[in-house]
Amino acid sequence: MSATATRIPVTEARTDQTHAADKTQDAETLLEIRGLEKRFSLSGDFLDQLRFKGGKLIRHQEYVHAINGVDLNINRGEALCVVGESGCGKSTVARLVMGLLSPSAGEIHYDGTRIDNRSSRQLLPFRKRMQMIFQNPYASLNPRMTIQQTLEEPLRLHHPDWNRQQVVAQVEQVMASVGIDPDWGKRFGHEFSGGQRQRIAIARALAVDPEFIVADEPISALDVSIQAQVLNLLMDARRERNLTYLFITHDLAVVEHFGTRVAVMYLGTVCEIADTATLFAKPRHPYTQALLSAIPRLDDDGPQHIRLEGEVPTPVNLPTGCVFHGRCPYANARCKQEIPALTTQDDGVRVACHAVEEGRL
Repeated sequence: MSATATRIPVTEARTDQTHAADKTQDAETLLEIRGLEKRFSLSGDFLDQLRFKGGKLIRHQEYVHAINGVDLNINRGEALCVVGESGCGKSTVARLVMGLLSPSAGEIHYDGTRIDNRSSRQLLPFRKRMQMIFQNPYASLNPRMTIQQTLEEPLRLHHPDWNRQQVVAQVEQVMASVGIDPDWGKRFGHEFSGGQRQRIAIARALAVDPEFIVADEPISALDVSIQAQVLNLLMDARRERNLTYLFITHDLAVVEHFGTRVAVMYLGTVCEIADTATLFAKPRHPYTQALLSAIPRLDDDGPQHIRLEGEVPTPVNLPTGCVFHGRCPYANARCKQEIPALTTQDDGVRVACHAVEEGRL
């Protein structure tokens, strides 16, 4: 499996002290995802889809089922981490939430308003409240624009009534808040290191004072020594600005330090959702157990690494029943026929597993 766990030194990565504050009983839902699905066509245009079969001309269509019935809630002020193998659909969920892709089915509600069926113009008021940090800082910055121009652009779009002095003051303030010298504003992106570019990308996201940020693997392209600095920067921004995060990552060590809750995805479906401490202490789903067992540990008393057997399924031809049954050591006939639903356990953990539901695991 490609989910990895880069160990960030505990002396560099601070534990987020706001976890306890997020576990309030009256938590307000900011983002709600209902039955989200996304399919990508592999069949090309209409003429490419035509096939001769049995002496007849038929239309053959083939799809990649990237997202399959995802249900998620994100409460205001929390950091929900989405983890899983490469290709499980994490980044697709992020792009659907931000409106960069249109869902094939399902609904996305932001602060009580449905946004997945809105046009680009209708989404404009939400753009100021929702921002995104992309994975690759080398590709997310316009090479033809200076840093000053890059940071001014969203301000001029969302605050057309601001004068020059107000825009410059906001740019200088946000640059200083992410550790970038405001005097560097006349430089271009290629003049900075990867860590500095990602700080600039974070500054661009923070420039319009959003309340919700989607971070799509924002530290995976950086050196380990820089990852902790950027992670701490995101944690500080959350605490100081009361931000809400949808944090996409494959690094389980980051999840343990950063997230308040974790959603584990496999082949476009959510198999387990739990708060961070509970998930790492007592994973329920067999896939979650295998994923966490792959984390390198210093002690010899930890659980042995679980090696999954069986063939990895393809999102083009999804297996019947539970999508994990071909690699699950606890699968039975029901698992091969019936799709498990996310059921809530006594401690609030939500698991989609027949073995857990039946008490076999």
